[in-house]
Amino acid sequence: MSNNIRGITHIAFFNPQANFDRNDSHLAEHPDFGGQLVYVKELAKAMGELGIQVDIITRLINDEKWREFSEQFDFYPDAPNVRIVRIPFAGNQFLRKEDLWDYLPEYVDGIYRFYESEGSFPEFVTTHYGDGGVSGVLFMKRTTIPFSFTAHSLGAWKRDKLIAIGCDEEEIEKKYKFSIRTCAENLALKYASFVVCSTTQERYEQYSHKAYMCNPYDDKFKVIPPGINHKMFNTRESEIDLLMEKYIEEKLSKAPLNRQRLPFVLMSSRIDKKKNHISVVKAFLNDEQLLSSANLFIILRGIDDIEKFAYENDTEEARILKEIIDIAKAEIGKSIFFANISDQITLASFYRVCAKRGSVFVLPATYEPFGLAIIEAAACGLKLVATKNGGPVEILSGGEGLLIDPDDIKDISSKLYISLTQFTNEKSLLLANRYSWKNTAFAYLQNMMNCPVREQNIDDREIETFYRLIKPIQ
Repeated sequence: MSNNIRGITHIAFFNPQANFDRNDSHLAEHPDFGGQLVYVKELAKAMGELGIQVDIITRLINDEKWREFSEQFDFYPDAPNVRIVRIPFAGNQFLRKEDLWDYLPEYVDGIYRFYESEGSFPEFVTTHYGDGGVSGVLFMKRTTIPFSFTAHSLGAWKRDKLIAIGCDEEEIEKKYKFSIRTCAENLALKYASFVVCSTTQERYEQYSHKAYMCNPYDDKFKVIPPGINHKMFNTRESEIDLLMEKYIEEKLSKAPLNRQRLPFVLMSSRIDKKKNHISVVKAFLNDEQLLSSANLFIILRGIDDIEKFAYENDTEEARILKEIIDIAKAEIGKSIFFANISDQITLASFYRVCAKRGSVFVLPATYEPFGLAIIEAAACGLKLVATKNGGPVEILSGGEGLLIDPDDIKDISSKLYISLTQFTNEKSLLLANRYSWKNTAFAYLQNMMNCPVREQNIDDREIETFYRLIKPIQ
């Protein structure tokens, strides 16, 4: 097995969360199907286009509800150098990412046996999220193969924010297993050849958290922005756009005539408390000037009958939608609309059609680590408003959009109205051109080839600490 990182031809991506398949089934419908998966998929495909053989190593599931993930191998039709490899571990049923920690040694053993059976190993591993990161540590201990670590988000920050809004510490520890996650992240940070951050803010602020035993000023921290799929997110009209125009017209058909040609305020994040949809709804309803200037469109995934879903389910998504319905019932179908869009091609078309009206995309999250959705919306010609907390500050540093305080209803309504009435989309289109997955792939590969070859003597005591957390001594 080669440890020569100067001539890389074969890379493995470690992503134990088992949600990759050729059709992007369920993408963005669930916390385990979020932006991290899009990142891994698009980066892997971009590396493949550069001639690298890439394996996305994930989990095999034999569960009737998740048949898409039951075969050992899968592929993307437009990416011949990329294969999805599913390792059987943690039983047959679908599990949340928080329930996979105990099984990661089994995952790593399966990866080792897989490559041993093939007779060759990758030259480098890129790991994602804390579970992938600690798997990279365990794999390197066994093989000496180096790895990079991309956290995507850090557990200690999520823990702090949940406590700040009044969540019970014992309950969130039980649900999210922050102690295990933070331990895994620290191991990955210590032993990775380099650590990828999307923004300088992520590098210097997030990794300065007292929970992390690292120095973000160390040269091993690299700022590599993610890209977007420009083949999909662009302003070029496609056949699907005609169907999308009819779909939108049908949605608006029962609205007053004077509202049917108005621009839109759009939200397309997963329905999740931290994404903060409710603040935009309140801002929209409580500002007469904004209400008379636009319609509000909220994008859902896999939900046609919103009231039925909201009142018959007891999930976080249903509770948020019920709250929206309860405060906005008089305006639903009049100025507030919902669209069921479950794939990225259709989403890009929706953006393009809405952009023709001078519409605004808003990302109001209480905190957003990067904000890839902003760039996708910009590439389709939408104007931009986004949270001031996190990555959007850096993305919009050239004035390409407006930043909002996600806790200030008046600030949200004011910035949305200014964007609708005073901004054009010229700067947002220029913004999108700066981000491509090819650039991201080049940066990863350059760092893989140029990072120093370090003697990594992994401390067995640290590994034992992780093992005791995932499998406490009885």
